[in-house]
Amino acid sequence: MGWGNIYKRRVKVFGLALLIYMDYKALQQRGKWFKSKAKEDAVWKKAHERNAKRVLQLMIELEGLWVKLGQYLSTRADVLPVAYINLLKQLQDSLPPRPLEEVCSTIEKELGKAMEGLFSDFEKVPLATASIAQVHRAVLKNGQEVVVKVQHDGVKHVILEDLKNAKRIIEWIAWAEPQYDFNPMIDEWCKEAPRELDFNIEAENTRRVSSNLGCNNKGVDEGRDNPVDVLIPEVIQSTEKVMILEYMDGVRLNDRESLEALGVNKQKLVEEITRAYAHQIYVDGFFNGDPHPGNFLVSKKPPHRPILLDFGLTKSLPNSTKQALAKMLLASAEGDHVALLSAFAEMGLKFRMDLPEQAMEVTTIFFSNATKASEASATMKSIHEKRDKNIKEIQEKMKLSEKEVKRFNPVDAFPGDIVIFSRVLNLLRGLSATMDARINYLEIMRPFAESVLAGSISKGIAVNAQWIHDTPVHSDVEAKLRNLLLELGSAGRILGIQVCAYKDGEVIIDTAAGVLGKYDPRPVQLDTLFPVFSVTKGITAGMLHSLVDDGKLKFEENVADVWPEFASNGKDRIKVHHALNHTSGLHNALGNLMGENPLVISDWSDCLHRLAMSTPETEPGQQQLYHYLSFGWLCGGIIENASGRKFKEILEETFIDPLNVQGELYVGIPPGVEARLATLTIDTEELSKLSNISSPELPSTFQPGQISQLASSIPAMFNTLFVRRAIIPAANGHCSARALARYYACLVDGGIVPAPHSSLSTPPLGSHTHIPIFSLKTLKKEKANKKRSCNVVSLCKAMVSEKEDYKLESKDSAGYDRVATDESNIGDQNDDNMVNNIDGISTGRTKTQKKLFNNPRIHDAFMGVGEFENLVFPNGQFGLGFKRINAEDGTIIGFGHSGMGGSTGYCDIENRFAIAVTLNKMSLGTATRSIIELVCRELNLPLPVEMSLGATSQRGETITPIIN
Repeated sequence: MGWGNIYKRRVKVFGLALLIYMDYKALQQRGKWFKSKAKEDAVWKKAHERNAKRVLQLMIELEGLWVKLGQYLSTRADVLPVAYINLLKQLQDSLPPRPLEEVCSTIEKELGKAMEGLFSDFEKVPLATASIAQVHRAVLKNGQEVVVKVQHDGVKHVILEDLKNAKRIIEWIAWAEPQYDFNPMIDEWCKEAPRELDFNIEAENTRRVSSNLGCNNKGVDEGRDNPVDVLIPEVIQSTEKVMILEYMDGVRLNDRESLEALGVNKQKLVEEITRAYAHQIYVDGFFNGDPHPGNFLVSKKPPHRPILLDFGLTKSLPNSTKQALAKMLLASAEGDHVALLSAFAEMGLKFRMDLPEQAMEVTTIFFSNATKASEASATMKSIHEKRDKNIKEIQEKMKLSEKEVKRFNPVDAFPGDIVIFSRVLNLLRGLSATMDARINYLEIMRPFAESVLAGSISKGIAVNAQWIHDTPVHSDVEAKLRNLLLELGSAGRILGIQVCAYKDGEVIIDTAAGVLGKYDPRPVQLDTLFPVFSVTKGITAGMLHSLVDDGKLKFEENVADVWPEFASNGKDRIKVHHALNHTSGLHNALGNLMGENPLVISDWSDCLHRLAMSTPETEPGQQQLYHYLSFGWLCGGIIENASGRKFKEILEETFIDPLNVQGELYVGIPPGVEARLATLTIDTEELSKLSNISSPELPSTFQPGQISQLASSIPAMFNTLFVRRAIIPAANGHCSARALARYYACLVDGGIVPAPHSSLSTPPLGSHTHIPIFSLKTLKKEKANKKRSCNVVSLCKAMVSEKEDYKLESKDSAGYDRVATDESNIGDQNDDNMVNNIDGISTGRTKTQKKLFNNPRIHDAFMGVGEFENLVFPNGQFGLGFKRINAEDGTIIGFGHSGMGGSTGYCDIENRFAIAVTLNKMSLGTATRSIIELVCRELNLPLPVEMSLGATSQRGETITPIIN
């Protein structure tokens, strides 16, 4: 193709694009003056008709890529005006045929034989002519009926040129109307479309899809999971430009009369096509990217199966992306914002701001039921209304002007892997509208999405050599622990887990194993964040002790003196030590929220106010009953009022920054960490035993029987985004085991910050940005980058320029930012005093290190012993905020806190030992007990009473659940 033809072709394309754009913009301006809705509709209808004719005429004239674009647009009856659909559907299979001489010449050149030597019969009139090739019916010399697909002569050069032109139009649209930036779509098309021009590739694609769907059997393979009932022609022979396939007698989808005469159920037909694509996408990860009506037939023989054709444009998905797409569909079905944002991060879709509600709304629309063509207008109106609503919310959130919000694109990175997927979903939606079928995509596709995720997880250890996260072993005990985890995983006792332990200030265990969730087969890593429930209380207690240590608070101080609002309803005599020791009498306060209105627990200010207005049930200090929810708001209110600062600020300043655990310890997660979250599930078999247990130390609203009743709803609630982001200092910590273990390793040494965490652990602890930053470019910068002359002459010059550069930008697929960390400075920051002895226990330290507590008797304060004994309930389970850890002989050996479901963290003071276990399969703690028992036995350490496997009956029923 010479430069003259290229130039003329380009001028025609951009000339028409500019003409249509100006036509509609002028009509928009005129629309302000229409007094009659009927008249306005009539004017718009005429505009659609004349512009549709212009588009059709040019596409037929230019052929190539523009025909493919027209085929795509002709299927979008759900969003495009009727005028476009009625005209563009002519492009599906009825283009003017190429001369027979050209066809025969290509066949003979490609196959190396004369036509007479190849076929006993060859029909001169093609069955169909499309953008790249045309198809003729023929009979081979052996008598087999076939179809011969022959590529148009010179079409390759035309397609490649059209891709350049299409790219420029998309760039122009993005400049003129920034909210319509389709650059990621055209970039992916530029990458994939040239592969359609090699029929050898298409032949292999056809064979692969046919095998994946079990079509070789010419019927449904009932032995397969989620079988589909479709047909695909067998490939006989192929070259780069010619392909010979088995002939299948069928009726085209747009031949309504023939379909009705055959009695074809169009609803069932489209459902089966949708099922076939769900299988290709979610199960196989390899799918046809061009499902327009011209690429389907309906077999004339009952049961009138769909026949799938044309596998030139296919997409192969990495396993991670396939799983992320499945997770996205299930998240949409369940309304799970956390899973949705995690799926987006996994596939590389990044936003410039936190948009969970808008993301869910868009995804829900994406998978919403297909509507009939007659309902297209109402559908489009609804979509535009939601879009306008979202734009308004973005404008208010970002404080943008009307002009600025039009130029603001909230999407920062759109991964190429999902472009063709999006196109397929849109084409299927258009196909449904064309066939007047109402398709429930979530219902049809869900079984396929579930099967791929559940299948990956159920195979688990059997097929996954990396079920244990591949990091070096720190010690012999860690090697034995990993073998135990494999046993527990094989028995179904754990789903995902982390274990980290320090001994004498050094890391001896740092292991992760399993998967992130029931429908999330991604592996647990060392930086995965687990919800740890009441383990959070130990962190909250440490924050309050820090304020006492700094002189900002006293244990004997009345809470009301620090928090004046708290004095109401007889609470004026409750002291700080009562709050820490679970003896304030507020053990049932706010306990009814879980049943009445779970959303309220995510409102920090409201919960603080409710607690301040609550009434105690017992006198302070009279009874020690576990404050399962109220502990967090009670201590949190004290912390904020005593410090005059926000809870999260104190947490970061007191522990997160000094311990260098950024990004791995939160009470209320920030936006941007969703991709690292483990999802809770239940060990229903073990938790069913709770109903037979009584626990006098627990309040009346939190007895095991009631916990058992709540068990089915607790994971669902604590998996939600609004709860995960909430500040609930009694139950909403999210952390890694290594961050939690480092916290207790610091406390076991009286507050001395341990040496840097093990260099064998990857990614390094502290390598995450604690509060991920969205890559929000300034509008001023964007304007500078996009600034162009707005006159038509300059625009046309830009559009016909020969300078081409269409390389896809490489994007980091991680859902968060990392920052470099200098580990050499961690752990030996400023401190004027050398500390060698805490509470009479030698630390073995010989160098100056940062110390978080000044009180040499801080351990006694944590446990409520020695001079602090008068501040706690006699012989109670709790010290000042921490659970006392007792050896089997009854002596107190340390302190810590466990959480509902089995996560735990504690330390043994005399042995300078600290350990943390985090897991996502909630149980009574059998797995946790097994782990602690093994580690203590191997290290010759005293085993905490509550961790003894002897706490189970002969029938294996746990007597004491790990709750606090």
